[in-house]
Amino acid sequence: METSQGNDPCDGAGCDLVTVPARQGLEAVDILRRGAGEAVGPVLHDDGGDTLGFVVPAGTAAGWDVPGSTCTETEGRGLRLSPEPPVEGSDWLLPPGGAEPATDPAVLRRALGEAARMIAAADSCR
Repeated sequence: METSQGNDPCDGAGCDLVTVPARQGLEAVDILRRGAGEAVGPVLHDDGGDTLGFVVPAGTAAGWDVPGSTCTETEGRGLRLSPEPPVEGSDWLLPPGGAEPATDPAVLRRALGEAARMIAAADSCR
């Protein structure tokens, strides 16, 4: 579903978390940070370096269908944004507290698609 949701998610309802392989996630973070007006919200990484998790508005999981990623619904379980990572064995790549409380799911979907294409192109040159 390619609809954009507002970036006011973590106010009482919690947030969802889109988890992707680290390589694709790092590319997507770069794409989002270079984008004009397309800000990125907080991003978690696991200490093993295998995955990145993008904080997205609550309810995103219901319509998330991007191959190679998962979206975990935290509504009711309360992923709340604080300086301390919400999960043991993780840390913030981009901590909460910036201008964006979450990444817009439609913007993230486009960035992940672009990142996947860039990775595929780079891998085909080897």
